[in-house]
Amino acid sequence: MVKLKLLRKRRIRRKRVIRKNIHGTSVKPRLSVFRSNKYIYVQAIDDDKGNTIVSSSSLGQKKLNKDVAAKIGEEFGKKLIEKKIDCAVFDRNGFIYTGKIKSLADGIRKAGLKF
Repeated sequence: MVKLKLLRKRRIRRKRVIRKNIHGTSVKPRLSVFRSNKYIYVQAIDDDKGNTIVSSSSLGQKKLNKDVAAKIGEEFGKKLIEKKIDCAVFDRNGFIYTGKIKSLADGIRKAGLKF
């Protein structure tokens, strides 16, 4: 239990450091990612207005793995391109950039988005 609290505390600290330097606009939104044990969520946020432009998640999937994360990323990238957004800032939200987070980012890039 103590180790889980320590890991969560470290992630929150990394998140604060990252968020100081990242800001999204309506032309170049911030792609915020959250990963739980069962699901992964991603949303494009306009920080100037405080609005979520597009969001996507793996709630309909039974199991979360790298393939599902990549598929969610592709769907999300297509939604953003339909909204005429081709460039964004990636906010990994304090999570380490490996595994499912990396697969999600690669899926978004595969759809044609740049960040």
